[in-house]
Amino acid sequence: MKILFLTTILARKKQLGGEISTQAFIDALGSSGHEVSVLGYCRKGQDFEKNTQEILIGERYIETANAQKLYPAFWLFLSLIKGLPYSAAKYYSLDYIKTVKELLASKEYDVVVVDHSRLEWLQPFIDPKYKLVLIAHNVEHEIYEESFKTARNWIAKWIYKREAHLTKEMQDRLSSVVQEVWAYTEHDAKYFRGIKNVEKVRVFGIPPGLAELTSQFSSKDFDIGIIGSWGWRANQEGLDWFLENVYPKLPASLSIHIAGKGGDWLVGKYPNINYRGFVPDAQQFMAQARAIAIPILSGSGIQIKTLDAIASGSSIVATPIALRGIADPPPTVQVAQQPEDFANLLVSSVNSPPTRQAFDDALSWAKNRQDKFIADVGQAIREL
Repeated sequence: MKILFLTTILARKKQLGGEISTQAFIDALGSSGHEVSVLGYCRKGQDFEKNTQEILIGERYIETANAQKLYPAFWLFLSLIKGLPYSAAKYYSLDYIKTVKELLASKEYDVVVVDHSRLEWLQPFIDPKYKLVLIAHNVEHEIYEESFKTARNWIAKWIYKREAHLTKEMQDRLSSVVQEVWAYTEHDAKYFRGIKNVEKVRVFGIPPGLAELTSQFSSKDFDIGIIGSWGWRANQEGLDWFLENVYPKLPASLSIHIAGKGGDWLVGKYPNINYRGFVPDAQQFMAQARAIAIPILSGSGIQIKTLDAIASGSSIVATPIALRGIADPPPTVQVAQQPEDFANLLVSSVNSPPTRQAFDDALSWAKNRQDKFIADVGQAIREL
């Protein structure tokens, strides 16, 4: 089959969790023998080597925090003019629409995949003769509803309320015209099944990417590792909770390394915390930790960093929400809700790192999840 895959950002570099899961779908479709053409943007100023599979629409500032000042104002203006959520206006362009129309007119595709409901504005330009699939990374509007509840001023509340309302409309509208919605968790699938005219919803066990997993039992270089994109509200909220509630209960002798963009404010603030910034290999970073902390308190969809942490083979202490969509994790994973329990489990994990057998069991779990994901994607396309 020939598949046209429409996404926001070309995900091959896999810098964020959403990009890892997007690329997993692309790789799984390719490994099933299908010809996949991927459309999307790259990050502004990023060196992006083109290949035959990808069609670059242009450059975009992906993270609002990194954008030059005029861009957020322009996106807000465009969202008001077009009646789009701000998160969708960031990706709207006539170039994208033109490229989609040209490709559909010049080539024969069997399936069109829309990755993220925020690209719903492309749907009117896709002929109904094509089988259409929506990959729903999460229930988008729930994220903005949470932000609305915790916002502290009326301007922020208005923005989040508008975003939640428009995102829900866009998400529900697209879901009702596609042949299938591909969801990440049963929670999300339940929501989409409740939308009028939704034909079919599948749930996929997203893997920690489809790259070959390392079987090397790494030496440990520090005690506790934490990784995330700290410009993302849910990650920042979790890190704040950890630093305010868990960190004071940990021995000062423990070495804590924090990786990921957007945490520069951590430099020099805590005597035993080493802020590493962006690390090119997240799994290698996690494999070097005696224990990995995943203090996530909110959000929806699946937590990709939890899957990556499992694949690293290190011990993990996570909040319950960090395990959403991940059933029956290996014994290297422990769950704690309360700060004191979280701290105690971290200390015991540091003092008793995984054995070789526990490491092998975690890798086997991750490999089985990869294999099942590839098989499930292949079956879904065949049945479609």
